[in-house]
Amino acid sequence: MMTFIPFLLAALVLAITPGPGIAYVVARTVAGGRTEGLASCLGTGLGGLLHVLAAALGLSILVAQSAAAFTVVKYLGAAYLIYLGIRLLRREATGVARPAVRAMGARRALLEGVLVEALNVKTALFFLAFLPQFTLPAAPLVPQLVLLGAICVGLNTLVDVVAVFAADRLIRSDTTRAARARLLNRASGVTLIGLGSILALARREA
Repeated sequence: MMTFIPFLLAALVLAITPGPGIAYVVARTVAGGRTEGLASCLGTGLGGLLHVLAAALGLSILVAQSAAAFTVVKYLGAAYLIYLGIRLLRREATGVARPAVRAMGARRALLEGVLVEALNVKTALFFLAFLPQFTLPAAPLVPQLVLLGAICVGLNTLVDVVAVFAADRLIRSDTTRAARARLLNRASGVTLIGLGSILALARREA
């Protein structure tokens, strides 16, 4: 439980922070309406689950070969959280740019969402660095990684769905949206830096 609470906090912060995923589903909603936007949310969620499974299998092989290498991955993951926090604090938050897309129908939007997320190398690196921070050595590794990863994907998808329903409002109030994004970036950055530091120190004490 003590490990799960920091994980849930970090996953929630990362899910609500404006980024390419939210920008994509908003753009898809603008181009093809709410149905197409929701289909793209489902697609990116499925693509994210593919990354979760790949990360679980890859990390399980890594820990089977070298426990020391797995520990290195954990420390690198803590450093990655701090890096994300610093990047958020330095970001010029003028709102998230929406990619230009055309209406294509719900089925095509779903398939494109799966493809876009499945081919996102940054997502793969994120799960490899992030998930090991919150695993328990005494419990089986793969089920933990799959569960934690599925929670991350679920939170991201939920936030994307909210963004779809709020797309019209986000588009109309660019100034307000930029101010909120700036505040959210700062709060998220400080939180991630703190979590990364706590995790790194906790591992050293162990």
